Amino acid sequence: MDMTSRPFGATRGGQAVTCFTLRNRSGMSVELLDWGCVVRSIVVPDRDGIPTDVVLGYDDLSGYESGSCFFGAFVGRYANRIKGAAFELNGRTYRLEKNDGENHLHGVYCTSLFAAEAAGNTVTFRRRSPEGEEGYPGTLEVEVCYTLTEENELRIHYTAKAEGDTVVNLTNHSYFNLAGQGRGNIMDHRLYLTCDRFTAGDAQTLPTGRVLPVQDTPMDFRTPRLLREGLCSADPQLVLCQGYDHNLIFPEGQEGRGFAVCPRSGIRMDLRTSQPSVQLYTGNYVDGDKAPCGKGGIRYPRYGGFCLETQHYPCRPNFPQFPSTVLRSGETYQSYTVYRFSTEK
Repeated sequence: MDMTSRPFGATRGGQAVTCFTLRNRSGMSVELLDWGCVVRSIVVPDRDGIPTDVVLGYDDLSGYESGSCFFGAFVGRYANRIKGAAFELNGRTYRLEKNDGENHLHGVYCTSLFAAEAAGNTVTFRRRSPEGEEGYPGTLEVEVCYTLTEENELRIHYTAKAEGDTVVNLTNHSYFNLAGQGRGNIMDHRLYLTCDRFTAGDAQTLPTGRVLPVQDTPMDFRTPRLLREGLCSADPQLVLCQGYDHNLIFPEGQEGRGFAVCPRSGIRMDLRTSQPSVQLYTGNYVDGDKAPCGKGGIRYPRYGGFCLETQHYPCRPNFPQFPSTVLRSGETYQSYTVYRFSTEK
């Protein structure tokens, strides 16, 4: 296992940013930024042994600062949306920054600089999130740990310790194209997820509060299916969002599992997580990114990548019937997600 680091420019505010690279003996490498804890690249061998970068991103920091797609970013304090940018906790209403129309989306972590510690095959990023930041109650000590194994696993472990009651939902927002970033769309990818329910959404991709079975809908990936099938369907849920942008729920009490495979490269990505659900997003608006281009000067097309954002339910603070995301003062939040890469013939 090998770890190196290099400068990756400076923010508009003059903060120096570092890129860390982890490499294993199997030919896999991962690049990580201390700005937004971004997963900048994941390079794995395809079925012919050709190194292939399977995540979307940018060549330099200016792309990450100007882009609007959260490529590779660590998001929080609350991943996904909070409707109306407000919620109640302990009988008090907290008003958050409106950064997605009238709603609150993802939070400030994706544009924050983290303290980094690199050791062996692991890079750990830490940040103290003060009470009142973006309107959230409670101070939060946040830690996200990335580990590369010799089994071609990228393991992500999240920890958050609360000083004061708050809400927490953390995830990574990497976009995957297993043909290789910039190599067309992901229509031909085959996806499997053990999820048996989903939270129905509206035209703003906000939950309606209804939890529905995936049976007989394009949300059912319990038998592997091509993403094309859903993306080309007339299902009202997919028409509303111009593709997948839905929270799919794993069977209660079970580790979340799934995989995706690209027939062009043969690259397979397996997923394991302790999170109760996953946001499947198919890059429906990637072609409208505010940054001029992605890595290698490429302008990514619609459906140029897909996200599997392991998470708690979106908008949970607005829907008390959803599983709680409250973290009480003195408690510690922990979760993990593992992406494992291999090839198929």
